[in-house]
Amino acid sequence: MDVFADLLGGFANALEPQYLLFAAIGVTIGTLVGVLPGIGPALALALLLPLTYGFDPTGALIIFAGIYYGSLYGGAITSILLNTPGEAGSVATAIDGYPMAKAGRAGPALATAVMGSFTAGIISTLGLTFLAPLVANLAKSFQATDYFALMVLAFVSVTALVGTSIIRGMISLFAGLFVGLVGLDFLTGQQRFTFGSTALLGGIDIIIVVIGLFAIGEALYGLARLQYAREDPVEFSGRIWLNKSERKRVWKPWIRGGFLGFFFGSMPTGGSEVPTFLSYNLEKRLSKHKEEFGKGAIEGVAGPESANNASFSGVLVPLLTLGIPTSATAAIILTAFQIYNIQPGPQLFENSPDLVWTLIASLFIGNIMLLVINLPLVKVWIKILSIPKTLLYTGILVFGILGVYSLSGSLTDMMIVCAIGVAGFFMRVYDFPVAPAVLGAILGPMMETQLRRALSISQNDFSVFFTRPLTVGLLIAALAVLVLPTVLPKVLGRAKRAESAGQ
Repeated sequence: MDVFADLLGGFANALEPQYLLFAAIGVTIGTLVGVLPGIGPALALALLLPLTYGFDPTGALIIFAGIYYGSLYGGAITSILLNTPGEAGSVATAIDGYPMAKAGRAGPALATAVMGSFTAGIISTLGLTFLAPLVANLAKSFQATDYFALMVLAFVSVTALVGTSIIRGMISLFAGLFVGLVGLDFLTGQQRFTFGSTALLGGIDIIIVVIGLFAIGEALYGLARLQYAREDPVEFSGRIWLNKSERKRVWKPWIRGGFLGFFFGSMPTGGSEVPTFLSYNLEKRLSKHKEEFGKGAIEGVAGPESANNASFSGVLVPLLTLGIPTSATAAIILTAFQIYNIQPGPQLFENSPDLVWTLIASLFIGNIMLLVINLPLVKVWIKILSIPKTLLYTGILVFGILGVYSLSGSLTDMMIVCAIGVAGFFMRVYDFPVAPAVLGAILGPMMETQLRRALSISQNDFSVFFTRPLTVGLLIAALAVLVLPTVLPKVLGRAKRAESAGQ
């Protein structure tokens, strides 16, 4: 009953005019961000962080949450009409969405994506409402060793499962950890990697890292890619609503995708890439129309798009209850919390109940807003695609650098953000995932704190990490996530060859 009472209190706050306005602003910017190819939610949040310093924390976080899940909706539009996913979670949607659009069924494909996102959004927000308080209560018994092991698992999961190479992921992660070490040692006060610069004594502000990697790096990459980009848009025409047979085929994938997206979103792997592709494969396996997959199967749009949207609320579970971001965008939202001196974790529900429950209630309201503004206005969103990309990326570059300058007025910070931006550009060129670097920079200092706290309590006895079952279980899970993706294919391949030789 406490959950219902808290949620009702959250609705009372979220329905105030200013928070309704913030939610509308967030979902509108989010949809715009999702529609524009190459402009993901992480980039948008990175650019907006410096502008929200003077905001009410609840209002700022409602805007950020709206941008996050609004971009998940918007990404479906470019996936279906341009075959150009606006963000990674929409890649699976394009596999069957674009063929549907080419076959003159763009309207039903978009309706499937939008209504599926709405259904999954409600399912996953309900999951967040009831699961998050339970996890927060459980997390109160966590000790320093448990937090350390949990962060190791988050690092390994994101590094191993995002991108195409574990080696590249590890290099990206260690680069982020290095950035997090710059500054003064919090225990001894000794300088670390400051190279004699007094400007680096306080460390590198995470906002600078985020803007450098996502805004500057992404804009440089987008400008460089323009000369090779080839867009083949599909004209939108015909009916937009689903007919009876289509509704019969999509309602089950919507629900399955909602549960799948929430479950995997709340795991340490986080993000939307894994659940969307799992949902696509699941629908292909369960469908009575397997031959249509890859050619325009409506289930291939319904499942992944639902999983994509549901993953957002899942990602909020570890973020709000443990303070662990499991995706790059969640890491930026964590930074937003920290800007307002609010630390997500087990105590958040007790220390800031109004903020948490208003944020959760705003997710329900935002989902309804997105349903209203997406489907009827889809032709308006499509016109935004005609904005010259050169102007767009140039504006992002200028806006990002000015945003950093507005924070400190420091020339050193501007040079650092440009250097990180160039590094981010080459990371994209050579296919190094950016998410591990961001997580390393943000979570690295937190992990170091937990590590040294545990060693301090145990008087530098490393066996303390093997005395608690939860710590040991998390470390074993991290080792399995790191090793199994490499070892399992080889073992299975060897077994298959042995079986073939024996026949």
